[in-house]
Amino acid sequence: MTMSPFALISPSTRGLSLALTRHLLRTTDLTVFATHRSDSPDAVRRNILSPLPHVDANRLRLLHCELTSEDSIAAAAQDLADALGSDADGGAHLDTAFFAGGILNPERQPADLDASTVEKTFQINVISHLLLIKHFSRFLPPPSSTSSKAKSSSTTKWVHVSARVGSVSDNRLGGWYSYRASKAALNQVIRTFDLYLQQKKIPAMCVGVHPGTVKTDLSRVFWDGVPENKLFEPDFAAERIVDVVRDLDSKSRGRVWDWAGKEVVP
Repeated sequence: MTMSPFALISPSTRGLSLALTRHLLRTTDLTVFATHRSDSPDAVRRNILSPLPHVDANRLRLLHCELTSEDSIAAAAQDLADALGSDADGGAHLDTAFFAGGILNPERQPADLDASTVEKTFQINVISHLLLIKHFSRFLPPPSSTSSKAKSSSTTKWVHVSARVGSVSDNRLGGWYSYRASKAALNQVIRTFDLYLQQKKIPAMCVGVHPGTVKTDLSRVFWDGVPENKLFEPDFAAERIVDVVRDLDSKSRGRVWDWAGKEVVP
């Protein structure tokens, strides 16, 4: 099966990431590589495909990946290379990638800070994203042979799920120390990687997205305090951010955009 181009979702099994995986399978013809950390890949496959009876199941390719382990991330990247095989030489490359790993520990005051919890937050929210860049950016299309900028329609979209609370200038309430700090760091990673892509003339852009408050386990304890019209089902959030990312042009790169297509200021 030809796999040029293809999509990558990491992780892919819960909440927004699961919705993103299903959305790309349902609305595109791309082969979708989806990472998971389960010991039961068959169960993962069945769960992802269960509401998609008309989707070609062969388009879903699973990669085992534990985001807290660089060895696991590197192994997943090699598994992807092996799956592509000769297609890699024939032009197979990433069309779209979403990196959605994140955890939230809502410290409300300095006394709530715990070193091990802060380290875990940065491990998932920042370090894993850096390591995914390190090991999976090899699948981006090759550098452009011309000096002209690629059209947005042919530009690979490399997307990290961030959050509005990572904005320093928008911080008016305080709290959530490690989550805010880690998302601010992730936003810097997004900008820095996008500059690298430009410098190397790689026809790809890196952006961040803020999906809003999504009805997932991450936000469960805050549901009661969110207005009904601002608490989004994962399917709605996935559709919105895919649409926003699809419409971004070269002037939008290196920045963070919310579910409504508005910039999240640094």
